[in-house]
Amino acid sequence: MTVEKHESKDGVLYFDGSKCIHSRNCVLHRPDVFVPNVEGEWIHPENADGGELNALAENCPSGAIRFVGNSKSERKPLVNTLHIRENGPYALSAEIEFNGQELGSRLTLCRCGASANKPYCDGSHSAINFQATGEPATKESDVLEQRNGQLKISPQTDGPLMLEGNLEICSGTGRTINRVQKTFLCRCGASANKPYCDGSHAKIDFKA
Repeated sequence: MTVEKHESKDGVLYFDGSKCIHSRNCVLHRPDVFVPNVEGEWIHPENADGGELNALAENCPSGAIRFVGNSKSERKPLVNTLHIRENGPYALSAEIEFNGQELGSRLTLCRCGASANKPYCDGSHSAINFQATGEPATKESDVLEQRNGQLKISPQTDGPLMLEGNLEICSGTGRTINRVQKTFLCRCGASANKPYCDGSHAKIDFKA
């Protein structure tokens, strides 16, 4: 899917439909910018100023919306976090490098194994009635000396998500359950040690 580019007097608003999880934050908060249920052009950045467009982008959980202002770029997170949604995906906020490419500061990644748009979430967890807690047990971990910086994501072939960099893994309600600098997260949906990989992808012949 082609990334849409919409210019305004304050900068450029980008929309990547391949990342969108239809949270509807954009149409709920600014229906004059993201106009729902219309034919043809539905994104109108001219109806908001640069600060408002930047706020819209930062409020998008999947990173589908990105705003590059003429005078100010998107703020980088002060703390890299990954939230585990109850019966749902991973919601990542960090300075992301994805397979060697800089990719903004937010992504919503599949952990049920059923997405047709891997590694991104496409809502399939609801269709398959995926069951996985968003409140895993807390692991003892040391406070990171640095809590931000670049986070590298490398989906392993037919395997887990490898994340390298400073990261706080959080429950869906915001509780920090682990602090890591390298981890392998399950994305086949079968691990008995969720959110971490336990090798189950090989047993179920997971393909990605």
